[in-house]
Amino acid sequence: MEQFIAKYQDLMQGTLCGFDRVVFRGMLRKLMFAGGMEEYLWKNGVLFKDYQNFAKRISERIKKASLAAFQRRKLPVVFVRSAREDKERIARQIAGERKIRSGPVCALSCLEPSPTFEHYGRQMVARVRPCLVLYHYYIDPKWGWTNARIQTWFPWHIQVCINGREWLACQMDREKLRYVRVDNCFAWVQDYERAQALLDQQRQTAWVERLERIAQQLNPLREELLQKYPSDYYWTCYQSEYALDVIFQPGQLQRLEPLFLQHGLLSFSSADVLRFLGHAVPPSGKIPARLQRRVSSDWKRRQEGARIKHRVGGNSLKAYGKAQTPAGDVFRVETTINQVDPFRVYRPEEGWKPMRKGIADLERRAEVSEKACQRYLDAFSHLDDSTLLEELLAPLDQPQLWKGRRVRPLHPFQAQDYRLLKSIHRGEFLLNGFRNRDLQTLLYDTPAQSKAESRRRSAAISRQLRILRAHKLIHKISHTHRYQITSAGHRIILAVLTAQRVTLKQLNLVLAA
Repeated sequence: MEQFIAKYQDLMQGTLCGFDRVVFRGMLRKLMFAGGMEEYLWKNGVLFKDYQNFAKRISERIKKASLAAFQRRKLPVVFVRSAREDKERIARQIAGERKIRSGPVCALSCLEPSPTFEHYGRQMVARVRPCLVLYHYYIDPKWGWTNARIQTWFPWHIQVCINGREWLACQMDREKLRYVRVDNCFAWVQDYERAQALLDQQRQTAWVERLERIAQQLNPLREELLQKYPSDYYWTCYQSEYALDVIFQPGQLQRLEPLFLQHGLLSFSSADVLRFLGHAVPPSGKIPARLQRRVSSDWKRRQEGARIKHRVGGNSLKAYGKAQTPAGDVFRVETTINQVDPFRVYRPEEGWKPMRKGIADLERRAEVSEKACQRYLDAFSHLDDSTLLEELLAPLDQPQLWKGRRVRPLHPFQAQDYRLLKSIHRGEFLLNGFRNRDLQTLLYDTPAQSKAESRRRSAAISRQLRILRAHKLIHKISHTHRYQITSAGHRIILAVLTAQRVTLKQLNLVLAA
């Protein structure tokens, strides 16, 4: 992220990086499987054949107990006929009409396909069938706008959804920190450093304690119903969205956003996307055969504006303009993680192990997401947002002098020079640089058959390096035999590689935007 900030710091007000939408799920460990359901029925003296009526009675009791708090306050309890309806919109509409600023807002009920059990033959089996689900919407004094749902039929799965930016607004209100909010982002904050510190505090929350209190509100009868077969909820992070917001000065994003999205669409390969999301990619840039996840990128225009999104399996990375206001403009980069198995977490007694969905690994999940956002944002720092391609490449078409000797022009779109530029711009060379022998491996298809042939190749590469140095595309690292690409070289080579990979379809898509 440092490279991006260094380039655009004069146009920026600040940055905010932290959780956006986070969805937790709670499952009773002992009731997650049919065997556990059988034992529960046995300990409660219920025959398998009577399960249907028993479960229906329990469901009615949970429904009454869960909705009692809303009915006492005379708040709306609405049955939603279709599971596809936008329940969030319904709840916010009720909050607006009743001018509710804190506390419970409403409860919604709906029939939704859910994992449950049924009696089959002589045993209980797992099934997915329509079950009554209750949604609680409320404005929490700590978390802000929050919703939680419970499946009233066994095994009483719970889901809790919070928003980190809603939470941050509550934190800043308590500290009397002024801000301008647009939807779930901030176009201006009085103190960005303090706001970021508050976002970082969210990651240190005692999640189990907080989620257990919500579970008790959803099902006040839990202790009674589990008295003969005690079981605790196992809490997982089903989905997390981690957003990095760059707040620009007013009016800047209108010019920059189309350039950012165009750059992301045309410049980032599948290997780049894998690296952004923390996957190991060999120096060759070839995607490992063991990777069974589909890698894709797409551009889409929505009602809020355009966005670019990269997907690797069930995880994604996207960028879009979030808001343009008189107070400031917000450009957002967002990492969404649904599948945690590609990532690893360090455990002191076990070493590096696969990441779990359990909230014990939520801190590591936040760290992985933040690094992905930062790598992605830094990739935009090589964007040339002012110079035309013709202006950028014009000096290469002129001969140069190197230590008093004339050096030929570079022709970046001709096969020989294009291959040279593509070779030195490989990812493994960007940090440690490259040597003459590294380029020999890439520019020649077969190994040298003799020492004389090896010397001829070395001399030929040296002449090409001299041309690159004369055009100030590379510089030599002192006291080594290595070379690195200059800042100007990065801009020029990236422009050439991007232009060479553009298809007419992509070009038309960008022009249409």
